[in-house]
Amino acid sequence: MANVKFNDITFRYGSNTVLEHFSLEVESGKIVCLVGPSGCGKTTLVRALLGLIKPETGSITVGDRVLFDAQKRINVPAEKRNIGIVFQDYAVWPHMTVVENVSYPLKKQRLPKDQIRERAMRALEQVHMTEYANHLPNQLSGGQQQRVAIARALVVDSDVLVMDEPITNLDAKLREEMLIEIRMIQKRLNATILYITHDQQSALQLCDKMAIMEQNGTLCQYGSDEEIILHPANRFTFEFIGVSNFIPLVKDGGVLKLDCGEKIPYSGEVPAEAADGGFDLGVRPNDIVFDKDSPLKAKVDSRIFLGSEYNYFLSVGQKQIRVQQSMLDARTKGVADEGETVGVRFLNARFYPTQKGAETA
Repeated sequence: MANVKFNDITFRYGSNTVLEHFSLEVESGKIVCLVGPSGCGKTTLVRALLGLIKPETGSITVGDRVLFDAQKRINVPAEKRNIGIVFQDYAVWPHMTVVENVSYPLKKQRLPKDQIRERAMRALEQVHMTEYANHLPNQLSGGQQQRVAIARALVVDSDVLVMDEPITNLDAKLREEMLIEIRMIQKRLNATILYITHDQQSALQLCDKMAIMEQNGTLCQYGSDEEIILHPANRFTFEFIGVSNFIPLVKDGGVLKLDCGEKIPYSGEVPAEAADGGFDLGVRPNDIVFDKDSPLKAKVDSRIFLGSEYNYFLSVGQKQIRVQQSMLDARTKGVADEGETVGVRFLNARFYPTQKGAETA
């Protein structure tokens, strides 16, 4: 397997700029999840990698191979780029057996029949589907069909495997199983996988690295899931990855207060730049703890048990915030009841300039 390097990629649809001077390097043997809101350019970037569209500027390399270079006028045809692709809708032929589906790319290469059969069965073995080789797709579950699609991508000995929303159509249990399957396949093959998704939860479960794209097509942050959760580069990353609460922080009568419909004094630490207000306090639900001695009070609107944690909605003044309490914390400190007034304390709070016209939540 090989690394993938996008350098200074620009692409426009007419007057609409989708990607502008976009650069990213995907390390060899890693699963990198490209994450961002719909319309941010994820699919456009993948189409450029596959050779389905031609960028205006920049270059794309896989390992030592230059697949595209605008300046040098290099543009390797899509069929010669040696990149496997797994689609959202599986795209398996309903009239072909499993082994025939997996063999199809090799037949297009006009390889000998015995070699095709051997490589197809080896690919099916990698996804634990050899016993279903002679089944038709309608005899398989959604997860099994997706494994067939992965085997078909693996059969051509691709340098890179691209997965474009591959588990969206599966139910929750199958999605969980397929994430484990994809990780196990990647470990066995030491594969380089570029995984495209808008589902941040799947990305956090699966990836070695995450590339966060903003709505305008720029690369916001690239790093491990831990780096991105604990050290977000900006408000967009903090807000997009994970659940977040935002409360405006204002200066009123010389005192810092939380603007919750009513102004509530805030005694927590703030950075120097936020000392005069004009900032939003951002805090994750699992960084809010109950503390009876805290001067900041909230009313418990609702409490939901989710098996591994409790999910609360609290009212601070007229502002509703979300709190998550782990089972360990619930067992040692107790739970809060609906209608109860509790003290709350914010841990690891972050402060971002208030966005004019933006609604904090």
